[in-house]
Amino acid sequence: MNPNLKFDFVVDKDKNTINVEREFAANLELVWEAWTNPEILDLWWAPKPYKTRTKSMDFREGGMWLYEMYNTEGENPQECHWCKNDYIKIVNQSMFSGLDAFCDENGTVNPEMPRTQWTNKFNEYGEKTLVTITAKYESLGDLEKIIAIGFKEGFTMAMENLDQYIEAQFKLRNQNKTNNRPRVTTYLNFAGNTEEAFKFYKSVFKTEFIGKGIERFEDVPASTENWPPIADNVKKMVLHVELPIVGGHILMGTDAPKEMGFALTSGNNMHICLEPATREEADRLFIELSVDGNITMPMADMFFGAYFGEFTDKFGINWMINYINK
Repeated sequence: MNPNLKFDFVVDKDKNTINVEREFAANLELVWEAWTNPEILDLWWAPKPYKTRTKSMDFREGGMWLYEMYNTEGENPQECHWCKNDYIKIVNQSMFSGLDAFCDENGTVNPEMPRTQWTNKFNEYGEKTLVTITAKYESLGDLEKIIAIGFKEGFTMAMENLDQYIEAQFKLRNQNKTNNRPRVTTYLNFAGNTEEAFKFYKSVFKTEFIGKGIERFEDVPASTENWPPIADNVKKMVLHVELPIVGGHILMGTDAPKEMGFALTSGNNMHICLEPATREEADRLFIELSVDGNITMPMADMFFGAYFGEFTDKFGINWMINYINK
């Protein structure tokens, strides 16, 4: 854990509560998404050597998150614990509360284990976000049982997992684009020969690759390890590369291998990529340009550190909207 980030952990046996204040080195938008998006929660919520796998999530008042925490090491790697969180109140990017329980894979509560009523509040200041957490129990016995099975140690590890995720997000965001000025780029997809193509373009335009140069699929940060395994023959393929050409225009490129479900044809291998200055402008462009078109990926926060979506407009032109929050 970063020693500059606040972490206060207080057990109040008079009120049967655990009170936590935890800072994260990211803005409110990113931290809120990390706590409420099941794909991101699966990356960090469980303490090592466990991992989280969401079965279902309905993030609304009255909805439920049903998930398992499974052991990835030891003599019994299939050991798992099912849990659910019944959401009680949600105020977007401000707070949410819920009643957590150990259960079976269908959500039937285990009456032998304590239930935790969570209240999580989010406050942004400067470049950090403070999450204030209250975990309340029905009795002192329930509180002491949770403490005895290692609540503090497990919760601390989970918070450190989230630190790692946030660090990976900002690393990816900062590698290539060093400011938040809007720009338009052209994004090219290849069936495995991106490196050959971009070395050719580099020789023609006599420019240099931006940022770290050629990034490969094997360079995906460790904190995204819950994503599907990458085939060995794909690991050396190009994940991302950027090259200035003329007039400040940027060519971007990636390999789109069939092993990952891509089927490239002439016409779908080139996109106009818009990078607006704000998230709101990203949504506006996406909504208005995609009218009567074909949306292939709705706007969403992605593991590579951007708010991203893509579609083909009603005239057959391919677009990407890529907002990088600096």
